[in-house]
Amino acid sequence: MSSQAPLYALPHHDGSEYYLSSTAPKLGDKVNFKFRAGIEISIEKAILRLYHDGEPRFFPMSKVVKGKEQWWQVKVKILNPKTPYRFLIVNGERYSWLNAQGFHSNDVTSTHDFQLLATPEFPKWIRSSVFYQIFPDRFATTGKYKHFMPKDFVSREWSELPKGRDKTTGVEYFGGDMDGVAQQLSHIQKLGANGIYFTPFFQARSTHRYDASSFDEVDPLLGGNSAFLRLLKLARTKKIHIMGDLTTNHCGAGHTWIKKALANKKAKERDFFYWDKTVKHGYEGWWGLASLPKLNYNSKKLRDLMYAGKNSVVKKWLSKPFSLSGWRIDVGNMTGRYRGEDMNREVILGIRQAVEETNPEAWLLAENADHFPADLDGFGWHGTMNYNGFMRPVWGWLKHQPQVDSGFFGVPVEVPRFSGKEMVAAMKEFSSTIPWRNFVASMLLLDSHDTARFRNVVGANSKLHLSGMGLLLTYPGVPSIFAGDEIGLQGAWGEDARRTIDWSGANWDHDFFAEVQKLVKIRRNSHALAHGGLRWLVVDDDAIAFIRESSKESILVVITRKAMQLALPHLDGNLIALYGTDLFNGVYRSSDASIGIYRVS
Repeated sequence: MSSQAPLYALPHHDGSEYYLSSTAPKLGDKVNFKFRAGIEISIEKAILRLYHDGEPRFFPMSKVVKGKEQWWQVKVKILNPKTPYRFLIVNGERYSWLNAQGFHSNDVTSTHDFQLLATPEFPKWIRSSVFYQIFPDRFATTGKYKHFMPKDFVSREWSELPKGRDKTTGVEYFGGDMDGVAQQLSHIQKLGANGIYFTPFFQARSTHRYDASSFDEVDPLLGGNSAFLRLLKLARTKKIHIMGDLTTNHCGAGHTWIKKALANKKAKERDFFYWDKTVKHGYEGWWGLASLPKLNYNSKKLRDLMYAGKNSVVKKWLSKPFSLSGWRIDVGNMTGRYRGEDMNREVILGIRQAVEETNPEAWLLAENADHFPADLDGFGWHGTMNYNGFMRPVWGWLKHQPQVDSGFFGVPVEVPRFSGKEMVAAMKEFSSTIPWRNFVASMLLLDSHDTARFRNVVGANSKLHLSGMGLLLTYPGVPSIFAGDEIGLQGAWGEDARRTIDWSGANWDHDFFAEVQKLVKIRRNSHALAHGGLRWLVVDDDAIAFIRESSKESILVVITRKAMQLALPHLDGNLIALYGTDLFNGVYRSSDASIGIYRVS
């Protein structure tokens, strides 16, 4: 069998409902495993290889021909909480493998096996959600809480840009607050988003608030707990989920824990930190910063306060009256790790247990600056912020005369130029090392409060920006739009991207906003985009096409980065022009980059 066969004809399987009779079986259940291939592909026999108790087992599969395709299947009892598996495809004395990375004519290891979890489903509501990221100080202001401003903060007018790279960085105060967010919920509704991800809202010594002075209350500058509760109540009436941001790796230098620890060497809080006499300030900080003391999880008391105890930080905010819909964990990959110590796994499992005990429907998402597959094994974080397997590959593919000051996010070089094949290879490198369930529970993003704006990556080209938005809202995962992206807001690096929004609308890209609204609506209302698999049909330098298939519908997505004619394969192997119900635009209608979305069935 040739791996040079068209993509649509090659053997294919993924972890979605289209190929498994159950994506969340119980131990002892039988699951029907299926894969498909074009009828022109020669397959004498196929065998499912999976692990039972750590030992490989082989199960012969039977064939069914449906139209121009062959489907192979077998039912197997599930005996372990996680079942790695792949497919052996045999022709005479030759054999090939189908795993999560693709089709291989060479022998492979189990590194990229598919992984089935026999555990309860992750929160189902995230599958049809679109999130909206808000940096609280910069989104909207009522001006009611400015009298709480600390003396060392620097007041800015709402219309000013952040200075970003001087001594005021981190203490520039624009005055955004929770009541301002409440006043602009109608904008989020109009966009179509049904979730808000807030960067930290706890009281802190900076307006970034990743240096919490307390995990017990909302910053008075934002209106305190009372304003937050008003917002939460209003958001619930509009069916908008709200997720918080928690720094489990560190607190701020203004926190009572570090203050007590510094004031008294016998204080129980001394055990919450790492002490080092060779450091000027005497303790370990995130990246050595005195403002961000690193937490030491050798302390059982700290674990109880952060996540394990009845009234822990994790549990308190997921419980009434706040009832947050989830947590985003800041630098989850660093939490619990310090030199020769590694408690990361213990802390992750503890936080996961705390979430499930408090609200099993809460989403547990971790920031992972680079990809740690061990963090996403099905039993820890539900997902990660998908920088590695989505944002960076998309930046490289769609970049155009980038107006970016700090280079390629996470890598100290300029934004590279990727072909479509290189982009998709990077995406597969991410998705093929983790269970499908973790893949689809990860957050998709084109940018965030830590990066340049995507509008800058594409050199202010709105059509390329729309191609990126189209990919964001059709690819597997939970899409997140950084507040302002939908109106074309710019920013050349992280702090520059944290600009305020001009609510007069005078500088908005209204045409772009209207197109993003359409894309969000399609994403929110499509069963295939929420629950379907992912099958690549075309991967060229300047164009990609894939199909998302579920039990209820099939959606074809075509995205290009320049004007071109693209021949698309029909599912029966014939080359055809565009087909199905036209849901968005049309790839033949653009003089530049474009996106086409079509309902096939």
